[in-house]
Amino acid sequence: MNIRGMLLKFHWLLSSQFGIDLRKMFRSLRGIPRYVRDLFRFGSNYTGRLELLPCLHDWYEEGGTTKNEYFWQDLLVARMIFEAQPEKHVDIGSRVDGFVAHVASFREIEVFDIRPIATGIPGVIFKQADLMNPAAALTDYCDSLSCLHALEHFGLGRYGDPIDSKGYESGIRNMARFLCPGGTLYLSVPVGFERVEFNAQHVFNPNTIVNVAENNQLLLRAFAFFSADSGLVETDAAFETLVAVGKKRYGLGIFTFIKK
Repeated sequence: MNIRGMLLKFHWLLSSQFGIDLRKMFRSLRGIPRYVRDLFRFGSNYTGRLELLPCLHDWYEEGGTTKNEYFWQDLLVARMIFEAQPEKHVDIGSRVDGFVAHVASFREIEVFDIRPIATGIPGVIFKQADLMNPAAALTDYCDSLSCLHALEHFGLGRYGDPIDSKGYESGIRNMARFLCPGGTLYLSVPVGFERVEFNAQHVFNPNTIVNVAENNQLLLRAFAFFSADSGLVETDAAFETLVAVGKKRYGLGIFTFIKK
């Protein structure tokens, strides 16, 4: 791993696991002089009650997060589902405050997740279940299924799931059972040279996912790839393309499978 990659991983560890965001901290420190200046300017011609609640780093940020993989996968797959207009769409473990909300804005969606969701959400039917467990799989249940940025966690215990180094294989097998023949699975996972970053995630060689899917009657129809360098690229889904992606360090692979 190069120095930039090590620094990014260190930043992720500090910010996501310990709540210490150095980038935000430095931006906030940078914003203090501007805040003080603006405060005196505003106060010079304002006579009402004035309380302080500093927002110091917003000057240096864009008007929303549009450069990460979650944004692009959620947008892409939600649009695919909107265009396909399936009879019944089910989701396995995707972010409720991202992709699920996208889909629920235009149709009903049923969500299965090992973690509880206490809030009732319009358009969302929630069921708590462990999709590594065969008992949770419903046969020929839907014609459209999604699992975005979730399968890579199966079996690592991060979300209270049982430890199982092959948990992702059980997950794909059970997802295939959910689908009716001819149904579509939208699946995204981290891709690159294959490894486990315990207990965060698996990073898969794309052909590992394709092979497990094929063993469960799921055929690859389309493949898209997102990285910080390339952005979102919709590819030809050829074997050689998947091999090339498997040599990279990290990206997000977005697979579209059809059940035989």
